[in-house]
Amino acid sequence: MKTEWKRNFRPKALFAAICTVALVLSSTNVKAQDVAVGQATATVQAILTVTSSSALAFGTIFQGVPTTIANNNANAGVFTITGQGASGLSIFMQLPDYLSTATGDDRLVVAFSTTDASVDSTTNTTSTTFGVGWQNTNPHNFNSAVTMGGGGQAAIFLGGKVLPTVDQAAGAYTGDIILTVAYNGT
Repeated sequence: MKTEWKRNFRPKALFAAICTVALVLSSTNVKAQDVAVGQATATVQAILTVTSSSALAFGTIFQGVPTTIANNNANAGVFTITGQGASGLSIFMQLPDYLSTATGDDRLVVAFSTTDASVDSTTNTTSTTFGVGWQNTNPHNFNSAVTMGGGGQAAIFLGGKVLPTVDQAAGAYTGDIILTVAYNGT
C-alpha cells in the first residue's frame, strides 16, 4: 500500500509545486504593469448660416431685349454667410435654366456666365462695394480656396442675363437659386 501511495502522491505533489511556482511568477508580472488614461477632444466650429438677402432682380424688361445684371450692380442677388472666422468653405449654387410665370404657362430663359459671381470675405453685404475676396468667379464652379472672413462673415453677389423672346408673354417671372455652403476643413 505504501508504494501505491507514493505513486499517487508524486504526480499530485509535482503538479501542486508547478502551480505554486506559476502563481508566484504571474503575480510578479502583474506588479510590473501600469495603466494610464488619456483623453479625446474636439471643438465643433460655429454653425453656418446662409441667408438670401436680396433677389437677383432684372426689373422691367422688354420682349426680345436681353437684360444683364452684373454681380456688382445694385440689383445683383446677395447671399450672406455667417460662421467660424477664417474657415474654408465649399460652395455649390444650383442655378435655374429659366424663370417661369406663377401659373407655369410661360418660361423666360436665364443664363449665368463664368464671371457672374463674386465672393466678399469681409463684413460687406453691398454688391456695389467690394471688399476682399474672389471677384468675377464662376457661379457653376466656385473656387475651392474660398474662406470665411476673419470676423465670421462672407457674402456672395450674383449677376446674370435674361433672354426674352420677341413674343414673351407679359407678366412676372421667378426662379429658385439654391445655395449650399459647407465647411471643407481648411
